[in-house]
Formats: sequence, C-alpha cells, structure tokens
Amino acid sequence: MTTASPTLRIALVSLHTSPGAEPGSGDVGGMNVVVRNQAEALGAAGHEVEILTRRSSPDEPASLALSPGVTLRFLDAGPAEPVTKGRNELFVDEFRDRLAELGPWDVVHSHHWFSGMAALPVARALGVPHLQSFHSIAAHDSTPLSHGERAESPGRLAGEEMLARESDAVVAISHAEAETVTSRLGGRADRVHVVLPGVDAELFHPAAADHPAPTRPYVVVAGRLEPLKAPDLAIRAVAAVPAEVRPELVIAGGASTEFAGYESELSALSDELDLTVHFLGPRSRPGLAALLRDASLVLVPSHSETYGLIALEAAASGVPVIAAASGGLRESVVDGVTGIVLTLRDPQTWARALTQVLADSGLRDRLSRASRSHALDHPWSRSADDLVGVYCGLLARQGSPCVAASA
Repeated sequence: MTTASPTLRIALVSLHTSPGAEPGSGDVGGMNVVVRNQAEALGAAGHEVEILTRRSSPDEPASLALSPGVTLRFLDAGPAEPVTKGRNELFVDEFRDRLAELGPWDVVHSHHWFSGMAALPVARALGVPHLQSFHSIAAHDSTPLSHGERAESPGRLAGEEMLARESDAVVAISHAEAETVTSRLGGRADRVHVVLPGVDAELFHPAAADHPAPTRPYVVVAGRLEPLKAPDLAIRAVAAVPAEVRPELVIAGGASTEFAGYESELSALSDELDLTVHFLGPRSRPGLAALLRDASLVLVPSHSETYGLIALEAAASGVPVIAAASGGLRESVVDGVTGIVLTLRDPQTWARALTQVLADSGLRDRLSRASRSHALDHPWSRSADDLVGVYCGLLARQGSPCVAASA
C-alpha cells in the first residue's frame, strides 16, 4: 500500500541564477532545470515549495507563482542587474539577511555553494535540516578540467568543503558526484544521497513517423558556451567526418558570463576548419525539444559533467548520444545501449564514432529505441519522491512527523 506523506514546507535556495529563467543563457543551465522540475513535481505531490533567488532585474516581482504549490521569490541582494558569476560571493551576507526574514520551512535545500553559504546559518537558526546540492564542484587550477570547473571566486574551494562537512545531508545528482563529495570534499558517506534527475517525456519525445525529415542531417551540442563544455571538440570531430556522410553541426546555447567572447573563438575555429556551424543561441524548452527530435545525434563532449541532463533529454527524444566518459555522463548514457561513451578526447576517435552511427541506420534505430525506453524510467515524479525520502529521513532523526511515500 502507499502511505501519503504530510505536506512539507520546502525552501529551495538558488542564489545566483533563477530557476524561472531559460537554460542555455548566461549561467542558466542544468541546475535550473533540475530545481524547477523537482519543485513542480514536489508541488504536484502536495508540498509547499518556495524557490528563493537573487533579484537580477528591477522588473522582477517580489514573487511569482510557477505552478500549483510552487512560488518563486526574488530577494534583494546586490544590484538588481545581471552580474558575472563570481560577483555573487559578495552578496551572500545580504541574501542571508533577506532569507532570514522569510519562512518558516521544514527543510532548507541549497543549490550551488553560494546558496549554501547563505542558507546554512538560516537553517541552523530555524532548527531545521539543511541539505546541500552542488551541481558542479570546483577544482584547483593546477588540475585538468576533467576534475571540475574552475572556482569563479576566492571562497569557493573552502566553502564547498565546509558545506559538505557541515550540512545535514548532501544531495548528489549522480554517483560520480557523490564520490567526489566524499573523496575530495570530505563529506561523510552516510550523509550523501544520490537523487537522479528526471525528464519530461511528454515535452521531449521522438518525432512522429510521418514527420518530414530535415533537409540535411544535423547533430546537436546544447549547453552554455564555455571551455568546460568542450564545443571545440565537437567542431573538430564533425569537421573530421568524411564529407559524404558529414552532418551539419548545430550549437544551441549562449556564452556564460565568464566567457563572453567564447562564441567568437569557436566561430574562428569553424572557419579555420572550413566547417559551417549554426550557432542558435539559447533555446526555450519547447524549442530545444523540437531541435532534439529532428537531430541524428547529440554530442556531449564536456570535460566534466555531474550528470549531463541533456543526454537524458536526448534519450527521451529517441536520439542517440555520443558522450565523453566524464563524471555522471557514464550514468546518463548507457554505453552501447543508448549511445556511445568515449574515453579518448581526440577528434579522430569522435569522428569515427560519429561516422559509425550515421552510416549504420540499424545501429541508430536500435540506440534510438533503447534511449526512449531508458528515459521513461526517469520521470520527475520519481526524482521528487526520492527527494522527499531524504527530507523525511532527516526530519525523523529530529523526531518530526514525516512518513515518506512507499509501496
């Protein structure tokens, strides 16, 4: 039987980037998609959810209803304008003060280290559990990019270590991230919980059988334009595919605040290789879904990914993925089943994998069918249920009445 859990009052803190914004622009990425979709699934399950973010425009209201049970609140901290990601560290104290004026909540769940630094003291003052999700973990400049993104501001490396050790729980988006939390940040293994993301399989779905094929086959790279995502490898790989099967390359996403000139560098590289690359900029969620379902392949060449949500969205669209064997991509892509995972990063290896899938329609169809089946096992409702299980486990330790839904 199923036991319904009581309504929880949940604070989801996302200081530096609004989950209400479109992914692929500035610093808006997979974290925003996860926070918003988990929040909406929690709201649909009857919980009261507040998402707290920094006001980055004077036109943003005090609050906005996103869906039943879910409210997005904009807090005044720093200037009401977009800023480079690293500057958000300057606004942590002011954001904390505004956060302390709100509530009450049963749990406080922070996303990214800026949020945790602001919210952990507030949760302690309220006497409620604090959970931390990182979504990306910084690496020292002396290490390869495969270890994670570079710290964008001075306090990040020490801040992430403190949050991993002091929070009541860490919610990791993949087993790879969980291992990083324990081995690099010193988090206790018994406090680290893996809650996999989900996918909207109604929005992201395969093209209908009678849907006309694109004029020319194309492959997609989607995400923020920054070196960590390695779109340069995708450009070099497609350029190395034999001309008779070479697809067009479409790159969807905008430059992050730290790499405003990166698109120009990529454009220069494509000109050097005599390859036409279509830079589409950020796409709406429906726009991205339409782009994916007509694609022949999706490429995820990132140096580091905590999960690689785009790979699951491609799978839901019935599109095979070729991905780098970095971080959580080993989990979001089932090698040889839903796509191909490559351990080498040289363009020729990637070009051979591209050519193999593009030239073999039987292989592509098999990967496509398995991809869709894999994605259907990951609805956002399941992700939210797993999250409630973590919340209730923490509340139970405090003696608070909370029974997670269970079969």
